Amino acid sequence: MNNLDSNKRERVGWYFYDVANSAFYTTVISVFLGPYLKSVTLAAADSSGFVHLLGIPIYHESFFFYVLSLSFVAQFFALPILGAIADYTNQKKLLLGVFAYIGSAATMAMYFIEGDNFLFAGAMLLIANVAFGASIVMYNAFLNEISPPDRRDAVSSIGWAFGYLGGGVVLAANLVLYSYFNELGWSESVAVRISMASAGMWWAIFTIIPMITLKVRGSSVGIPKGERMLTVGFKQLVSTVKDAKKYPKTMYFLLAYLCYNEGVQVVIVSAALFGDELGFGTAVNINVILMVQFVAFLGAMIFSKIAKKVGNKNAILLSLIIWTVSVWYGYQFTYSVAQFYTLAASIALVLGGTQALSRSLYSQVIPPGKEAEYFSLYEISDRGTSLIGPFLFGLTLQYTGSFRAALLSLIVFFIIGFVLLLKADIKGAIRASGNELPTNLK
Repeated sequence: MNNLDSNKRERVGWYFYDVANSAFYTTVISVFLGPYLKSVTLAAADSSGFVHLLGIPIYHESFFFYVLSLSFVAQFFALPILGAIADYTNQKKLLLGVFAYIGSAATMAMYFIEGDNFLFAGAMLLIANVAFGASIVMYNAFLNEISPPDRRDAVSSIGWAFGYLGGGVVLAANLVLYSYFNELGWSESVAVRISMASAGMWWAIFTIIPMITLKVRGSSVGIPKGERMLTVGFKQLVSTVKDAKKYPKTMYFLLAYLCYNEGVQVVIVSAALFGDELGFGTAVNINVILMVQFVAFLGAMIFSKIAKKVGNKNAILLSLIIWTVSVWYGYQFTYSVAQFYTLAASIALVLGGTQALSRSLYSQVIPPGKEAEYFSLYEISDRGTSLIGPFLFGLTLQYTGSFRAALLSLIVFFIIGFVLLLKADIKGAIRASGNELPTNLK
């Protein structure tokens, strides 16, 4: 048996980082922070519903999406440099831990978001999301080390599935807490802030498992004398960009992924706000997102099986068709609670599959030994880390005042991504990157 395939303990430890960080993504990004930040920003807004930042008028409902876009800008510059440093120094594990604990600390600090302090809320979201993205770069870079090519779809899917279960457990506990905040003598604000802080605590606690189990392969390389880490990282980034030109087919797939994943990310972060817009309230939103976690767990495993039958690329293409139909259904037909559940279930079915299979496919088309560098480019549009989608959504919402119009605008990302992926030469990309073709590749 391949040594990479035999280290079950390390793979399980790797899965548990998805368990750890998914609480942030599910409880904070998907459920509580968007609606809560809307109320905080509204408290600071003028009579027209706008807050003013450096003289720029920002519609209070759009602020959340603009902060997400700003976090992309920060990651756009930071993540490739951090990825280059990780590969150069062989310190992926250390950097994973550092950014996990920065992110979890910022998340726990969200407990102190009160009144009209939307700037503090935006700052904590920015720090937590940038740290989250940086930790995911390091986390994803371990995939090639812990799994051989033929098992990568399954390992990636199991990681996502573990994450949905972990996020679901925390959200279920927070549902109970939120449902009984009156009986506990708390205000709704306190219940929301405790729920967000609990996600940070969960993130911190379960990060301990991968920090114990993941291995450092090879020797660490120190920063050359007279050099600074940032300088070394920037030089490595320049080298990565030049190197990427050698792999145009890999970059073509990355472009396709960046397009369709913009739509995926905004659908996720806007779900609770859409439910709030429809007047369903926080309790319904929590129940819906909780259902999504467990349906997405099954969906990730189902799409792993589909990929075995029809191939990874074709399975992703199928998921993009379902995404497009789901967004149209949300725009045209979603008015009742039952319809909202139907929309959420259809999205949940493809949510884990799209993301898990995209990650494993990308791992096949990047050059060996440069995983962190290339996954830093991938993370430009991974979980909670995108620019154009949130910006377009927020802009459409600001100028139309219609959440449905903003939701419909996302279809363009799925259509463009589908067309680009359809034309992608995956086998050619794998060969050009110096990797072996998996035996299960269709």
